[in-house]
Amino acid sequence: MLRVLLGALLTIAVASPAVAGDTPESKETGESIYRVYCTSCHGTEGKGDGQIADALRIRPADLTLLASHNNGKFDADQVFKIIDGRKTVKGHGGADMPIWGDAFKTSHGGYDEAAVKLKIESLVEYLESIQVKKAK
Repeated sequence: MLRVLLGALLTIAVASPAVAGDTPESKETGESIYRVYCTSCHGTEGKGDGQIADALRIRPADLTLLASHNNGKFDADQVFKIIDGRKTVKGHGGADMPIWGDAFKTSHGGYDEAAVKLKIESLVEYLESIQVKKAK
């Protein structure tokens, strides 16, 4: 658990300088949000092989296979809830991933709920775009 907490704090600490100039009104791309907040655990290509992945108690998910693990359907609502983290999601397991809904809300930008929702929606759209398509 300590490693998970340290990893989360490291992720937030690394990300903080990059978002210091953000305002709730600025529209970030899902890819840029992913690069700042997710790559240290999930890797640059979303394969679960980020720089701190080996130090975590549970290996981060391969985010390119979310649709494959759901019978080929990308469940944007479920992915949103998992990223937000403020509500328990059945099948997600423990709280090993940072609660990004709270992290975004209390970040330097002072995001309100609408801005937090927009940020997570952008990230969900990006994750949908990196899904591996099964060969037929």
